[in-house]
Amino acid sequence: MQWPQHSSELIGREPEMGALADSYQLAGESKPQAVIISGEAGLGKTRLVQEFQHGLPHEARVLVGQCVDLGPLATPYAPIVAILRALAADIGVAALMELAGPGGDALALLLPEAGVAGRPGPSPNRVLEAVSTVFEKASVSRPLVVVVEDLHWADDSTLAILRFILRAFNGGRFLLAMTYRSDDLHRGHPLKAFLAEAERGRYVKAVALARLDRGQVRQLMEAATEDAVDFEFVENVFARSDGIPFFVEELLGLGDCAAPGDLPSSLKDLLLARYERLEEPVQYFLRVLAAGGVSVRHSQAELAFDHPQEEFEASARAAQRARLIDVDGECYSFRHALVREAIHADLLPGERTRFHTRYAQALEAAGAIHRDAAEIAFHWDAANDVEKTFASSLAAMAQARANFAYSTAAKMGERALELWDRVIDPSVVAGIPQYRLMARTAAAHSLAGDGERSLAVIRLAAADPSATGTDRARLLAAQARYLGFNAKPGSDALLLEAIELTPPGSDDILRASLLNSLAARYMLEARLQQAVETSTAALSLSSSSGNAAEQSIAANLRGVSRINAGDIAGGRSDLEAAERLAQGDTQALLRFRVNYSDILNLLGLYSESIQVAEAGIVKARERGEERTSGAILSSNAVDPLFARGDWAGAQALLDRNLSLSPPSSFHAYLLRSRIWSTLWGGDVPGAEALFRQWQPLLRALAGVEMQSRLHLATLGAELAWAGGRLDAAWQEACFLLDPEFLPLPGYDLPLLAVAARVLAARRRAGARIDDDAGRLRAVLDRDSFWPTHPAWQALFDAELGGPGLDGGELAAWHRAGTFSAVLPAHLGPYIAWRTGQAEFASGRRSEAAATLSAAVEGAEGLGALLSARLARNFAAQAGLSLDGPKQRHGGDGLTERERQVLALVAGGLSNRQIGEQLFISAKTASVHVSAIMRKLGVSSRIEAAARALSGQPGKK
Repeated sequence: MQWPQHSSELIGREPEMGALADSYQLAGESKPQAVIISGEAGLGKTRLVQEFQHGLPHEARVLVGQCVDLGPLATPYAPIVAILRALAADIGVAALMELAGPGGDALALLLPEAGVAGRPGPSPNRVLEAVSTVFEKASVSRPLVVVVEDLHWADDSTLAILRFILRAFNGGRFLLAMTYRSDDLHRGHPLKAFLAEAERGRYVKAVALARLDRGQVRQLMEAATEDAVDFEFVENVFARSDGIPFFVEELLGLGDCAAPGDLPSSLKDLLLARYERLEEPVQYFLRVLAAGGVSVRHSQAELAFDHPQEEFEASARAAQRARLIDVDGECYSFRHALVREAIHADLLPGERTRFHTRYAQALEAAGAIHRDAAEIAFHWDAANDVEKTFASSLAAMAQARANFAYSTAAKMGERALELWDRVIDPSVVAGIPQYRLMARTAAAHSLAGDGERSLAVIRLAAADPSATGTDRARLLAAQARYLGFNAKPGSDALLLEAIELTPPGSDDILRASLLNSLAARYMLEARLQQAVETSTAALSLSSSSGNAAEQSIAANLRGVSRINAGDIAGGRSDLEAAERLAQGDTQALLRFRVNYSDILNLLGLYSESIQVAEAGIVKARERGEERTSGAILSSNAVDPLFARGDWAGAQALLDRNLSLSPPSSFHAYLLRSRIWSTLWGGDVPGAEALFRQWQPLLRALAGVEMQSRLHLATLGAELAWAGGRLDAAWQEACFLLDPEFLPLPGYDLPLLAVAARVLAARRRAGARIDDDAGRLRAVLDRDSFWPTHPAWQALFDAELGGPGLDGGELAAWHRAGTFSAVLPAHLGPYIAWRTGQAEFASGRRSEAAATLSAAVEGAEGLGALLSARLARNFAAQAGLSLDGPKQRHGGDGLTERERQVLALVAGGLSNRQIGEQLFISAKTASVHVSAIMRKLGVSSRIEAAARALSGQPGKK
């Protein structure tokens, strides 16, 4: 009796189908969705997705990409390229490139047939942005469903694109469905980290397929046979299949195995059962096909088939009738990867070498569009041809690097290095010495984010005795660069040695670059005089050689260093020159905007800082560098946004950039702002938990950057102060008195204010602080040239005011309040709280209540809920009522706060000045003024002031 071989029904997958349908419905409402489908091999992941596709409405566009099984050297972007080609076939290449917009040149790296001239800058993020943009725009006109099959074979570049889409997708009717084989995920599998992150996403749904139970196996068997099946047969099939649908159908497909003894005894026997029943020519065809992969193009399979060609088509048809393969367009695909794996494992050594050799030759003969260097290297490696594996690995490395698939480039470089000593004249084949190949491999590792491996490989390269002169200088410079990327010390000594190896006249462009690298290290370490001297030397040398980009970098570094050292006018002149010299060189211009926006923020010019940073962010996004240059520029915008009082804008920018997982040092800058805003937002335990989690990264960066060390001391001290751990807070803050401390005024001054706050709190707790306070003041006086120094000094004086240095002097707090517009916005409500405390201590209960109420109002309007809670707690302890403003019983309807505002309006104060007086934002003051004018029935501030001065504000 011959059994049907495939059930037309999908058994036992109703909940999973419902989950997919729900996600598609949400996607149709312009809420982008993603579904990750997991399960053991044979559970029907692909079948589930296919059935889902069949049920979609006609308007939905479905694009499918298949990851390729090439072991650890998977072809970069394979499923993404297939998806883009399918979309191009549907709408045309020109329309596809129009969707990509400015990212068309990056997209052309994946689709050579697009033929776009020009190359993008060295950033993989351009590819990420381009693919994401295409999908987003394509999903506006009609729903788009993108399916990526078999993620367990995905290369790192493919995962990077999918990760970016999951984080950055903003709109469109878009659904991303991904499948993976859960039983293939060994410890350390690269997909595990991707899944752990992806499944935490807001719009991501995880669907895990389970094995069928006994009842579902019966249903599947009866659906396939279109007849009832007896109990014993169900038990036998259920026991042999373990409830895996593919195995159930394979067993039924054998047709004559109803008796227990006829069932295959092992998984391999089961997978090969249908194959072994075929004629030898068909088996041979399948063995050739298995060497090519799960899905093989007809042209390649035909070239690899070394029997008479008349057997090819007949064998293909027989294999299709036996339901071992499907024909999909130009490709032959195994019905299940497990069958392909079983057949490939059964190849004889001679067959393996012969088949893989022919596939490599077929791929080499393919046109440029379909020539895949990584796949060629895979086949030569499987064929055990060392010479050709070496050469093709080098070609694959170059191709992967050009396509920004840095992880694949690094792996191909490692493969070539492993074979170096087994190849005849490897340096001739490679065209470069071994140390230079090591350097390229190290660079690929660094760009792929594997910092430790990049350092290990570059150290080996630098240790090669054949690398001398400027070649060795370049290796040392690369090693210094990777140390900096990974927040490790030691860069300075390497750069100094590199400079010695590049004397004047040997290579002035390289020497200027090395001097700039050293100047940047000195600047970050706050060795300002050395930074000025070194950048001056770089500027002179690059000016002589006419290298405008290096001139811009040198002027940029010197300008920042001069400003921090006290020459503010000279430094700003340098920065203006840096901007002028950077015109036409986007990288130099981005570097200028990074440093200039930071120094403007430190100088208290918050709005200017935001403008410079935001202009840089736009340019970084256009270049596909949102995760690198864009991340540090975003960090530079976040701080002044908080300082100016735009907490919502700052938080939105933080969320966006943290979701993109920028490189570690840039990540650390953003994390510091996240922890700080969590603290001042009122969630002290949450901030402490974040700090514990990320403290190793923050401390590593602090070990190589003085600005990060000062930031860390400020953050650590504030966290400990908020948690009531005053001794720990002082341990952090007193870094200002440490011999290792080097001054950077823009970073010192906020820490000095926090240190004074902590000292005063310790004094109130009974500690002696006189000596420490004096030493802190000496540091404060050294920064007196800084433009914002008067404001920070006023706050410092208030914190340590009074004869007991306990911060109880009311006049000092009033003076500090006059600088609220200069200091960061969160300090306005904080100063109001402290002023209210001092007023209460002076016996001024009503003034204290009003000031504390202003502190609460200002803090809540801002989002700085820590100050609001502190003010409320103090008011409760002091027995002061902060229930809110009371209505005046005069019939005018003005609240007490509105009367305060009206009095200041009558005094001629602007909204900003009113805000400074009452510790509220200018926007809140404006709201109060509008309410006053509405209640008084007047149309201008002058009329309102006149009513106030007449003493009859309620009369008309």
